[in-house]
Amino acid sequence: MISRQWKGIVRSGRDEEYIRHLKSETFPRLAKMRGFVGASILRRAVDDGTEFQVVTLWSTLEAIKAFAGADIGAAVVPPNAQPLLLRYDTRVVHYEVVAT
Repeated sequence: MISRQWKGIVRSGRDEEYIRHLKSETFPRLAKMRGFVGASILRRAVDDGTEFQVVTLWSTLEAIKAFAGADIGAAVVPPNAQPLLLRYDTRVVHYEVVAT
């Protein structure tokens, strides 16, 4: 199993809106994809907003490729989510899950 991790800073006061976006748009779309296992949303307050770390789990790198495209290290940030973000990683990090 592969963990795909990404971080972004959401503008002050818009964190609940961003969580709604993930739960109502992003995660349901991912749930329909072959090889998607699950997702978590982590957050913490930072000086200029709220930092989110989105962690998705995938069965294989090939499953991630079907979602992200040939460059699996590229972040996928939908245009409608970008206005909520002050800044975000353009690259993601992948880890092999060795224990749960």
